Amino acid sequence: MAEAETETAAALQAEVSALRMRVQELERENQNLAKAASSCTCRFKDDSVRSVAVASSCLYGSNPEARHNGKFHQSSPLEKDLSAPFDHSIISTENEIQRNRIVEGNGLPDDSSKRTQRRGRQDGILSHCSKRLVALKVMYFGQRFYGFSSEGNTEPTVESEIFKALERAKLMVGSRKESCYSRCGRTDKGVSASGQVISLYLRSNIKDVGGDMQNERSEIDYVKVLNRILPQDIRVLGWCSVPADFHARFTCLSREYKYLFWKGDLDILEMQRAASKFVGEHDFRNFCKMDAANVSNYRRRITEFTISACGKRSNNDELCSMMIKGTAFLWHQVRCMVAVLFLIGQGLESPSVVDSLLDITKTPRKPQYKMAVELPLILRSCLFDKTDFMCSSDASRSLTEHLNDQYHHYMLQAEIFHEALNCLTFPESNSLETLQKKRNHIPLLSRQTEPSYEERIAKVKTKLTDNLSIAS
Repeated sequence: MAEAETETAAALQAEVSALRMRVQELERENQNLAKAASSCTCRFKDDSVRSVAVASSCLYGSNPEARHNGKFHQSSPLEKDLSAPFDHSIISTENEIQRNRIVEGNGLPDDSSKRTQRRGRQDGILSHCSKRLVALKVMYFGQRFYGFSSEGNTEPTVESEIFKALERAKLMVGSRKESCYSRCGRTDKGVSASGQVISLYLRSNIKDVGGDMQNERSEIDYVKVLNRILPQDIRVLGWCSVPADFHARFTCLSREYKYLFWKGDLDILEMQRAASKFVGEHDFRNFCKMDAANVSNYRRRITEFTISACGKRSNNDELCSMMIKGTAFLWHQVRCMVAVLFLIGQGLESPSVVDSLLDITKTPRKPQYKMAVELPLILRSCLFDKTDFMCSSDASRSLTEHLNDQYHHYMLQAEIFHEALNCLTFPESNSLETLQKKRNHIPLLSRQTEPSYEERIAKVKTKLTDNLSIAS
């Protein structure tokens, strides 16, 4: 009996010794973590709560070697008390944005040089993050923007606002060049879009990117994250993963534009007769702004051009639209085609003028005429092979609410203008003014012309030769 009790006591003593050793190991590990956290630049202090920001799991997950080396992600703070169990779950971008808002709201001092250093370290770390090539479908109301992008770096542009949002959400992987960024179309100043598409590499929660829908559900909600940051007149409508050879401009199969206008006294039948002449492959150099230095081929294919009523009326007028589909478009091509159709609808030109302008041998130089205004033009859609844009139910619900709010907001503004119109008396239409306008009209084929492509390219070559002579 005494011998059994002695064995039991020895066993208990061995367990106590083992537990003591384990406690010592945990204390050493805790000291290492505290030392690493104290040197981590992603921590922040609060007077009321002692906390340290640790975000190594975003990059290294549960890798003990990475944690031992003290490699922490400096752009994804997750508040944790050192005494609490260490959480190795993936830190979502939405948590990062929320934490950034809290830090900014506290008005913590942030020296510009320190911000620059942090950004440099962040770029280096982000280059090792999981990433995937993503296509984003974007809508925007273009009235206040200097186009989707601007060669002269004039801001704001839609593109500059999107990149600001991507950087603030910490979705960028390296620099813009390293992200393999591409855009489907570069719409002009004032032009809107409901289906613009861009593509670039973005951070991902998924290490092994594939087509598994279960993995897609755990992915960053790109639509929701970006729409929380973007201005009210830009919204991401959906996203999808695309292959490495995807290019938003060159892999696009077709683009569709919509141009809105009020019918007034326009002859829609004559306009449609003329519009059908655009269908097919033609040289559209007389229906664009020529860029001889960069473009030598002005042949483009229009697959569909229809004019129809939108089913909306106002002040005894009817809203109509032109739908133009094609594989690709030249600079200002849609607005130039629309401008000529308006002249035809007013009875100032014959539909046959389209044939003449498409005949480059007969009309080698573009007649001078004003383009149609930019505001009613919409890039409606861009078609790609095997792209299925996704939007979570939460993001879709927020999108619907936002667009409805914006729609009602502008409807209220329209009603205010309508109320002002009701206070006026409309003068009777003057047929003499219409007749005078026709008399003053100079036919397109009789107007002064712009230089031909050959003349423009010769001028470019001469200028290049002169510059080389000066340099030598």
